[in-house]
Order: sequence, then C-alpha cells, then structure tokens
Amino acid sequence: MQAVVLQPSGLRFQDDFVVQDRPGEIPIRVLCAGICETDLQLVRGYMGFQGILGHEFVGIAEAGKYAGERVAGEINCACHRCEMCRSGFPTHCPHRTVLGILQRDGAFAEQVWLPEENLHRVPAEISNESAVFIEPIAAAFQIGTQVDLNRFADVVILGDGRLGNLCAQVLTSQGLAPLVIGKHPAKLERLEQRGIRTQLLSGLKIERIADLVVDCTGSASGFSTACQLLRPRGTLVLKTTVADPQGPNLAPVVIDEITVVGSRCGPFSPAITALASRTVEVESLISGRFPLAKAEQAFRQAQQKDQLKILFDVTSS
Repeated sequence: MQAVVLQPSGLRFQDDFVVQDRPGEIPIRVLCAGICETDLQLVRGYMGFQGILGHEFVGIAEAGKYAGERVAGEINCACHRCEMCRSGFPTHCPHRTVLGILQRDGAFAEQVWLPEENLHRVPAEISNESAVFIEPIAAAFQIGTQVDLNRFADVVILGDGRLGNLCAQVLTSQGLAPLVIGKHPAKLERLEQRGIRTQLLSGLKIERIADLVVDCTGSASGFSTACQLLRPRGTLVLKTTVADPQGPNLAPVVIDEITVVGSRCGPFSPAITALASRTVEVESLISGRFPLAKAEQAFRQAQQKDQLKILFDVTSS
C-alpha cells in the first residue's frame, strides 16, 4: 500500500509498503490525515521513531461495530492488564504503543489498524477535513481535566500555531478569556476575528502577567518565556515536545514555586461535540492539501512558519 515512512535516511513515500496485519484489531481505510508538530519533531529525531508517521486522521472502519462508518481514533493502545491500566490511566500504560509515534505504524497510509475500543464514530455534520482535528482538540480539552480552570483569572497561551489556536478556542468555550502571545500577525488575526485577545511577542513587555500559562510554542525556548510570564506560585501547562536535547533552566520553577503540568492526549467526546456544534472552528486553519505521494513537499510546507495545518487527502493518492 501507499504510505509515508520515516526511515534512518529520512522521510520517504512508498507505494509498495508491506502491510502487517494486527489480529484482533480493526482495519481502517484512511480518508484524510493531518501533519502536526509532533510529526515534525519525529522527523528531527524525537523518540527515535521509525515507521509510518501520522496520528490525526479520519477513516472508514472495515470491520467491527463501526463497519462502514467514519471513525477517528485515540492514539494510545494499552495492555489493559498492568497497574496503570487497572488504575484507570491507560494512556500511561508502560507497555502501550502509540499510533505513528511509538512502536506502531501510523495513519499516513491507505490503511491503519487500531483496537476497537480506541475508535469513535464521526457524526455526519463533521466533514472529513474537520474530523482530522478531533485528536488535537481533545488534547486541548485535556487541560481542563488536569487543572481547575476556575482558579485562574489571567491566562496566557504561548504560541499562535495549530495547537495554540485550538487551546485558545477550547479555553474560551470553557469560560476563560486567554491572551494568546505569538510571533505571526496573520495567525493572531485569525484569533482576533473570533474575539480572542492577542499580543505580538516582539511588542510585549516581559513581566509577570499570568496565573496560568499554556506553552504551545513547539520550541525549547517556550519554557523560559513562560516562566518569565508567570506570577509566583503560578501554573505552567506544557504542551510542547521537542527533539532538542538541551533541557530548560529549572531554577525559576524552584524560586517561584511554579507548578508544572505535562499535558498531552485528551478526551474525544467533548472534542467531537465542539466540532459538531462549531464551538471550535477549524476550516480556516487548513493551509494546504497533498496526496501521500507528495509527502516531502507537504512536510516542507508544514515546517514554514506562516503555515498552520497541512492535510493528506489520502483518497486522492
């Protein structure tokens, strides 16, 4: 089958990838998939992953209770036997595989496999292109499951890219009035059109203005900037994962007694509801569409600072 494969020599399109069946799992015919910051970091060496990339997708289930229906899939595949799984934390299963990230081929292909319990039906009112955003919107909803949003009066989202935009929309829908700080006027303008406050980083006086900062920069430098924006005893939610081996200076965490919360995958149900009700708008974030065969061109465009979401239209491959 056709697939976008990360190899030691780099990213390659293959039209003859040998499919490895996964007994007991559901084959899904991929319709559309999206490139995210994690995919870009994987190409740079994050996690040392090799195989088919991609974890944001919508497709048609070809077996099981959703056979013939459009589905999106949660990316963590747990063992359901270990202590973490039995304690209700399967996304932290030490034996898990992760779609397109850890020991499991991903969705930049004509077909992908997932356990049936990972699948969610996509309602008719959500288009294929919009459904690709279910997974990152769920990641934005994860913030509210980890911290009590009612505790924070002044909230900053650092980063105006794909995830920063979605986090801003989700937190706004949950009653907050976040300030999005970014480097790109055109990206900030999209948020302003939705009534979300913005500020160019280049024109910002760096001072302690926030009780909660969500780092969506995708850059190792985001941690330092976030700490400078937080008041003492503030909370920093980290959404950034980077391949850069250099760690941040942790002294401000100690000195200012900052609470640091790592945050990644989240609940699909509220994400699907938000898309279906158009509480979260995503169509304007799509910067380009490519067939799988033009994977290298798609990744080059996704790496450009003025781009947001690049999609693979798998049905056109």
